[in-house]
Amino acid sequence: MPLTLYRNGSVYSAADPLATAMLIDGDTVAWIGTEHAAESLADARMKQVDLQGALVTPGFVDSHVHVTETGMALASVDLTHARSLREVLVLVAAARSATAGTLLGHGWDETGWPERRTPTAVDLDRAAGGQDVYLSRIDVHSAVVSSSLAARCALHGLDGWLGDGLVVRAAHAVARDATRTFTDAQRSAHQLRALRAAAAAGYVAVAEMSAPHVGSAEDLRLLADLTDGTSAAPADGMAHTLPQVLPYWGQAVSSTEEARAVLAGLGTPVLGLAGDLNIDGSLGSHSALLRTPYSDTPDTRGIQYLTVQQVADHLAATSELGIQAGFHVIGDGAMDIAVEGLRQAAQRVGIEAVRSAGHRFEHVEMADAAAIAALSEHSVTVSVQPSFDTLWGGPGGMYETRLGSDRFAELNPIAAFFAAGVPVCCGSDSPVTGLNPWASVRAALQHHRSDARISARAAFIGHSRAGWRAARERDPLLGQLVPGAPASFAVWDVEELMVQVADERVQSWSTDPRARTPLLPALDTGSDPRCLQTVHRGTELYSGPGFSDEAAGFHQ
Repeated sequence: MPLTLYRNGSVYSAADPLATAMLIDGDTVAWIGTEHAAESLADARMKQVDLQGALVTPGFVDSHVHVTETGMALASVDLTHARSLREVLVLVAAARSATAGTLLGHGWDETGWPERRTPTAVDLDRAAGGQDVYLSRIDVHSAVVSSSLAARCALHGLDGWLGDGLVVRAAHAVARDATRTFTDAQRSAHQLRALRAAAAAGYVAVAEMSAPHVGSAEDLRLLADLTDGTSAAPADGMAHTLPQVLPYWGQAVSSTEEARAVLAGLGTPVLGLAGDLNIDGSLGSHSALLRTPYSDTPDTRGIQYLTVQQVADHLAATSELGIQAGFHVIGDGAMDIAVEGLRQAAQRVGIEAVRSAGHRFEHVEMADAAAIAALSEHSVTVSVQPSFDTLWGGPGGMYETRLGSDRFAELNPIAAFFAAGVPVCCGSDSPVTGLNPWASVRAALQHHRSDARISARAAFIGHSRAGWRAARERDPLLGQLVPGAPASFAVWDVEELMVQVADERVQSWSTDPRARTPLLPALDTGSDPRCLQTVHRGTELYSGPGFSDEAAGFHQ
């Protein structure tokens, strides 16, 4: 990026909470200050951008994403807004004539439907006229398939074939894999679609949580090629600069030798053997591992994929090598396994080795005070998804349906993590929830339980600077807009700016400049800020409609 002066707006910066202007020199923030000071800075060498009141913030980091799955979901039938089984079937029928091969859909959630049941193979057969159909549930831990797809994949009799088109566990894995027989070009097209959507939403980086059951090592290599500039031109012929990918590979190892072999076999560098290495599944699919049975399905406590021994072995091996490990942990039963694994690993290799490795646990939806204390003691970062509470928390939500009135209220205790000193970063788990960072910030601010809420500022940091820290980024200035920091930011069209806190007993907003607190967008206006531009390390990733040399006030 050439020497560029952004002015006449608002700049979110701890260096100057009153800043209205920012100077970028190549890939670095050179100066931040007021409009009055900018007048004296401006000269003929600079490209100037009139922000026209827009807000500049550090770029967002999504700390938990599945890139290929997100691209597939964006190209599939969108079922996330279907409010009944009937609506799902109408959408499937409408897509039938426009779909060659298997009809794919994503995002159904039966817990709020009047029918209170999942689609069946018979339902899909009628809607799709006998065509192969695969519809993933919103949590992607289960799906429904048509009779023809079930027959083609020989799902009958497999573990997890429930007899009516609903598939979990092994049957789900087989059905899922049958829909992902891509060429390299097709796979890269899905990845490109997802990353472009992320850039348009203000993300400068995404943490890819890959694993053998999520995507192959080849999938990860293609993603690395796409984002490091070594890949061939995309099929659409368009030049592309994309958000940075922070790659993880979730594969369990039992020794340092096995860890080294796995890392060498991937063929592309990763930040750690972490991410969606599942101890359990999801609450929506009754596969999160609980201490006591589900309220609505009392014959199950969920699914356990890893033992304490396997968890401890993995943590000990990675700690010895000084690399990150991590697990997908949702239910309280899974949390018990994770905590005991931490303790056993610390006994073997020493607690300081465990702490210094910077391990991370994903989701951590059911964590009591003892578990949170253990996470703090072992310096484990939790990677949370605040939008889960918006979707499924509160009275009458999916959590209450699955867990009952006594247990559901304690889920996603975000404020408790902060209070205990547990490092927190935030993400979407896309495609489970959408790539909408401000909606996720709002979810953390408006958690259904008041004592679990955090301030908008804390939530914003969790979605930006904390994401870099969780990925062990070496530059301490990344994720901030201060002189000397990398030029990684997003520009937003906002309705109103304010200071927002989590405690409803305290006045939650202020525009008084004497507060010396950087302002963030008001998130209760009914619409989210619109991204105008995304820039990472001085390179433009996205420029929105209307943000051009002519329309947005660029001038030399």
